Amino acid sequence: MSLKEIKLKIIAAGHKAVEELIKVAEDSILDPNNEGDDLAADKLKNAAATKKLAIFDAFEILNRIEAEKESIYLSEKGDNINDTRQGFAERRSK
Repeated sequence: MSLKEIKLKIIAAGHKAVEELIKVAEDSILDPNNEGDDLAADKLKNAAATKKLAIFDAFEILNRIEAEKESIYLSEKGDNINDTRQGFAERRSK
């Protein structure tokens, strides 16, 4: 299996992970059908923190996926991203 195939499989797995994190973020903290459900403030705070972490993790995964896709594209295109004749800003401006 080539490096490109492995990266593409990881990217697909990353998309699945993001979908699962979205499900976590969309889940309700309180059950609307259970009016008498009294959760302690610390439990509500933990649930909200978990949702925040799921959202941030999803964005981090998506950013890394985009970086890897760009890396695959550049390697197929034949551009050397480490061209030493250019500075950092010039390389990033492409």
